[in-house]
Amino acid sequence: MKYKFIESNAELKNVCDALLEEKIISVDLEADSMHCFKEKICLIQIATQSQAFLVDPFVIKDISNFVNVLENQDVIKVFHGSDFDIRSLDRDYQVRVKNLFDTEIACRFLGIQERGLAALLKQNFNVDVDKKFQKVDWAKRPLKPEMIEYSVGDVAYLVELHDIIKEKLYKIGRLDWANEEFEIQAQVRYENNHGLPLFKKFKGAGKMDNRSLAVLENLLQVRLDIAKKKDKPLYKVLSNPALMTMAYKKPVTIDQMLKERALTKKQVGMFGKKCVESVVNAMQLEHKDLPSYPKTKRFKKDESAQKRIKLLKKMREKLSSKMQMDPGFLLNNAMIGSIAHQNPSTPKELGEVEQVRLWQVQAIGEDILKTLGF
Repeated sequence: MKYKFIESNAELKNVCDALLEEKIISVDLEADSMHCFKEKICLIQIATQSQAFLVDPFVIKDISNFVNVLENQDVIKVFHGSDFDIRSLDRDYQVRVKNLFDTEIACRFLGIQERGLAALLKQNFNVDVDKKFQKVDWAKRPLKPEMIEYSVGDVAYLVELHDIIKEKLYKIGRLDWANEEFEIQAQVRYENNHGLPLFKKFKGAGKMDNRSLAVLENLLQVRLDIAKKKDKPLYKVLSNPALMTMAYKKPVTIDQMLKERALTKKQVGMFGKKCVESVVNAMQLEHKDLPSYPKTKRFKKDESAQKRIKLLKKMREKLSSKMQMDPGFLLNNAMIGSIAHQNPSTPKELGEVEQVRLWQVQAIGEDILKTLGF
């Protein structure tokens, strides 16, 4: 596909004026989340059916004209696996994408197991994609020719892929279901994961005792400070397993850290002292000052509800096989728990259960209510 780098704000405006006349465009982003602390959009790829355009946000500072395109309801915007992109656009430009079509989500309604873009391009267009470019540093300039080629490839086939998938969805009567899910996906927003206490976003913290949580929180704050100063992603400073080891073992000397293999010798040399101080400070806290993990809202133990959960899961397995849709997508466990405890008796009541979609009520609502005994 032909492509063109946008060189100025004036040129971007002209291109965007033309894009507003299109019925459908494809969009993708490249970011540097694997290479720096504060991730940012590094390249914006846009394509019509015949040409691609590349916007370098390091050169074009004002992308408001493209924001207008993304927020225009009359132009379909095709993304693949849009969650990260939607959140990134919200974070960097406060964009509210309208008329989204996500080919990855759409594939879920078709029961397609291999939903990665590379797999879909191979299957539908016999195109091979080199995945190594997913991990390169897109913030570096100049961009290498093969990186540019890869970025264009990410949008070159999306409009045509949209046409193929949309036709399949229409034929099996699931296009409206997918459109509802696209609308929900377009509403996701960027979440800052660095709010205190940091352990709230740390997998496994909910199972820790209060003292271990105190150690973990201190270590997480040390990691965050180091990552900011070095401009590195958190995992390149200290891994989650290393933090978990220190939180449970609570080493108060360098030797203990090395013995527990919580840190490498290189890491000890760089920030072992700070980690030791963090553990020691947490160990010295009085019990009343120890943090506790926030209690999540839980349903009271209800044997009848537990029975309904088991029945709903069995129902889901049968319907999943029959409809050729992934069980967790058809009806996830959280929804099953809510339905079992609220025990709705009508389609209206089922639709009022938190997070239950209209398409789920239409597709399997009758089966759910029958399973519940109504």
